[in-house]
Amino acid sequence: MSIARRADVAAALARLKTDNAWTLAQQIAVCEIPAPPFKEAARAADVRRRFEQLGLRNVRIDSIGNVIGERPGVGKGPTVMLAGHPEGTDVRVKRTGTKLSAPGISDDCRGLAVLLAVARAMELAKVRTAGTVLFVADVGEEGPGNLRGVRYLYRDGAPRPDYFISVDGAGTSITSRAVGSRRFRVTYKGPGGHSYGAFGMPNPIHALGRAIAAISNIQVPTTPKTTFNVGVISGGTSVNSISASASMDVDLRSESPAALDSLTSRFRDAVDGALAAENARWPASATRLTVGVEDVGLRPAGGQPDSAPIVQTALAAARSLGFTSKTGASSTDANIPMSLGLPAITIDGGGTSEGAHSLGEWYDDGTTGFLGPQWALLILMALAPDG
Repeated sequence: MSIARRADVAAALARLKTDNAWTLAQQIAVCEIPAPPFKEAARAADVRRRFEQLGLRNVRIDSIGNVIGERPGVGKGPTVMLAGHPEGTDVRVKRTGTKLSAPGISDDCRGLAVLLAVARAMELAKVRTAGTVLFVADVGEEGPGNLRGVRYLYRDGAPRPDYFISVDGAGTSITSRAVGSRRFRVTYKGPGGHSYGAFGMPNPIHALGRAIAAISNIQVPTTPKTTFNVGVISGGTSVNSISASASMDVDLRSESPAALDSLTSRFRDAVDGALAAENARWPASATRLTVGVEDVGLRPAGGQPDSAPIVQTALAAARSLGFTSKTGASSTDANIPMSLGLPAITIDGGGTSEGAHSLGEWYDDGTTGFLGPQWALLILMALAPDG
């Protein structure tokens, strides 16, 4: 890739390799600041301070909680957004050799470390771009956050970048297609009663069981990959009580909007069928259950072909650094711009990891972890090269 031979870019790439220990130190430092969904303020303040120290301009925290810093271009050119998300758990990072262990150390403290490293290398090497580069630590990527940070950045009327690059986790892969998801909380309700004295009335927990069984029997396509999961169930107060309510949280996913819509329809049929079956089971009872379905999460599906320029740029940048990347589908911050038909990818941040979203999560930089920040920089520069 010819952009890698430009003097300022070559100097920044070299800096990312020689100063790799600095990058790891940032990864550890930000990971040890708690940032669960909707409580990211402490880590956001720390990232804002780091952005300011690295010379980014107009550093601010927007009204939703995203931290944004700018590196203005020297001419007219495309705007590129480089983003990572700050969720994590309040733990100390444990180090064993080159392995770092802590919840969130890879997903996505690694992404934040890459952002900081790229911003620092560009500043120290005085790298020029024609257009503005936006460095963003966005909130709400995980779980109940429902991508609220990137949704806000792409809200109606907001200026949109020409290219979006998210750095998320470890490895060397590219997310070029967005796995959409719908999440629901289903709650069956009734008056409840004693397990013996009130026996013969419909039972919310039994209805929930019927619904779970029906959902588990739904047939889904393998291509496009489409999945379902009942992840949380709750209800009941004691072993000898007919519960007054029972609920479950359900996750439905597919990279195909049509397949996701079809699965959602069959899920709703399963929920309604379970209600009807449980009420019909006790025809002599004057009690009838009700069901409520709350929509608690929506991540739009979308994507682009591997022939898209932003995907080809990322693949070429990987080859120029001496490794081969592969494309795939996942659910990331890039879902939002992809669903709008805008050029977007999510890339891994280098190194290796296992146990994402668990207490046993670890990240290992190995001997080539610096390739992650180098890759992010090279993609960025190839998309907005002229200074």
